[in-house]
Amino acid sequence: MANKKGRRREFGSVRQLPSGRWQVRYRDPETGQLRPAEKTYATKTDAQVALTHIESDIARGQWSDPDAGAVNFEEYATAWLRDRKLADRTRERSESVMRLHILPTFGAGSVADVTTARVRSWRGKLLAAGVGEPSVVKAYQLLRALMNTAVDDELIRRNPCRIKGADRYDVPERPVLTVAEVFAVADSIAPRYRLLVLLAAFTTLRFGELAALRRRDVDLEGLTVTVRRAQAELQDGRLFDKAPKSAAGVRSVSFPAELLDAVTHHLEHFAAPGRDGHVFVGPQGGQLRRSNFRDDWVKARKAAGVTAELHFHDLRHTGNTLASTAGASTRELMTRMGHSSSRAALIYQHMTSDRDRAIADRLGAMIRDGGGGASG
Repeated sequence: MANKKGRRREFGSVRQLPSGRWQVRYRDPETGQLRPAEKTYATKTDAQVALTHIESDIARGQWSDPDAGAVNFEEYATAWLRDRKLADRTRERSESVMRLHILPTFGAGSVADVTTARVRSWRGKLLAAGVGEPSVVKAYQLLRALMNTAVDDELIRRNPCRIKGADRYDVPERPVLTVAEVFAVADSIAPRYRLLVLLAAFTTLRFGELAALRRRDVDLEGLTVTVRRAQAELQDGRLFDKAPKSAAGVRSVSFPAELLDAVTHHLEHFAAPGRDGHVFVGPQGGQLRRSNFRDDWVKARKAAGVTAELHFHDLRHTGNTLASTAGASTRELMTRMGHSSSRAALIYQHMTSDRDRAIADRLGAMIRDGGGGASG
């Protein structure tokens, strides 16, 4: 007992303050100097128990410097974002989320001030203020990633972002068009965008992938379009092509033979000249922009009489559903869609073009049965 007390006295001590509360002092394992604990205690027994816990944490290597997390949150977050390797568009979105949703609450304090209770309150206030759930989820995911780095940097002991279910949300079921409805929208839109609608539905390419297509990416003999890049637009209006996020994003996708006339007609009348010319351009020959295309899309959607909730991206969902109906397996669907997971990339390497051709042929049969006309 005496030895145990001796070790405790050597390690640290407790003393009563003028206020009547008890203070714990212990030896910093890094400097060897005595330092006060973060808080005081009502009784001597409580203080001695706290000293025992601190000694145990240090002995097990689980102690962390209480002052380490005193670094300013905004300064730490700014440096963290600056040092991350991010694509331009992803960096822009992350900086926007940080500025709009995270820094107003946590920026003025320290990293250590971010507690689970504060995170829970912050998330609840964002939702109550009408911030969309997808935006709140992105903000939470960004904050959690930041605090994971703070744990790695030994500024805090554990990540305070521990709210179950806060990192995801239920995506509402999106509308799926019939083949006839797809052609109704395509026939209602400006002629230069007709093929854009058809390829979105029957190859499931994303808008950015379609906007980045060049003439050399279209194989009229093989009936394929090859995705090598995707267009992105920054908030300042700058357009640039970026590489897909994974190897699976680079892919050749077969289109139904029933669309060949529409593809040929489009290339002859609307695509930019030259082998490297964009397949889809605006009325003045400039690059296709999502913001400029939106008005044409809304008008065509209304003219076709389809659901008002239909987004252009829903054509991709429609195409996926139609391909599944045509008999495509989950693996084949993931490949056609250029799924970004490593599993999808591996699948892409082993899928044969013959199987992809068969899927496109079945889609063609559905076009014929649905009464769609694909000529220009």
